[in-house]
Amino acid sequence: MALVSADSRIAELLTELHQLIKQTQEERSRSEHNLVNIQKTHERMQTENKISPYYRTKLRGLYTTAKADAEAECNILRKALDKIAEIKSLLEERRIAAKIAGLYNDSEPPRKTMRRGVLMTLDGDEQWILAEVVSYSHATNKYEVDDIDEEGKERHTLSRRRVIPLPQWKANPETDPEALFQKEQLVLALYPQTTCFYRALIHAPPQRPQDDYSVLFEDTSYADGYSPPLNVAQRYVVACKEPKKK
Repeated sequence: MALVSADSRIAELLTELHQLIKQTQEERSRSEHNLVNIQKTHERMQTENKISPYYRTKLRGLYTTAKADAEAECNILRKALDKIAEIKSLLEERRIAAKIAGLYNDSEPPRKTMRRGVLMTLDGDEQWILAEVVSYSHATNKYEVDDIDEEGKERHTLSRRRVIPLPQWKANPETDPEALFQKEQLVLALYPQTTCFYRALIHAPPQRPQDDYSVLFEDTSYADGYSPPLNVAQRYVVACKEPKKK
C-alpha cells in the first residue's frame, strides 16, 4: 500500500470512528429513558409488595426493548473496534513499508527514492531474509539488493531464483477468498520482530481485509514440530515451493 493512500484511508477511518462514537452516545441516551422506567417499575412493585399481571406485561416489554437497545449499542461498538483494529494495522504497515521503501530509518535522514520489498536468499533455499531492490539488469537477469538489517553495507547481486517479490496488495477475504492461502498450506512467513522468513503452516486465513494470517512456524522445540499460532500481516506471507517437512 502506498504511503499516501494509507494516510488517506486512515483519515477516512478516523472520521468513520468519530461518527460511530457519536452514534454510541446517541444510542445510550435514547435507551436511558427505558432503563429509568424499569427501575421505577421495580420500585412500585416493592412498594405495593406484589407482582400483578400488569407489571409482568410491562416489565416484559421494557426488558425486550432494553435488550434490543443493548444489542444495537453493542453492534456499533463492534464496528468501532473493527475501525480501531484497521487503523492500528494500517499504521503498522505504514511504518514497516516506509522502512522497507527506504524513506527513513532510526539513524538516517529521509530518502528520496522508494524501493520494492523482496525476500532474498544467500545460502541456497534454507534462509530467506527481507531486502529491498536497488536495481535489476535485464542483460544478466540479476538483481542488486540491500539487506534491510545491513543497510549501507555490502550490496548483493542475486539471480532471479534467489529473489521473491513481496505482494503489493492485500486480498479481501469477502470478495476474493481464492486469493488467500488456506488452512494448513505451506508458506514462508516473516517471524514477528525479525527480518527473517521461515517455513510455516497457515493456521487460519484472514476473515476481514484488516486481519492478519495466523500461522504455525516450524519449530522442533515443540512436540508436534510447530510453534503456537502467531499473527503475520498479509504482505509478509508468500508461497513456499519446498515440500512439507515430515
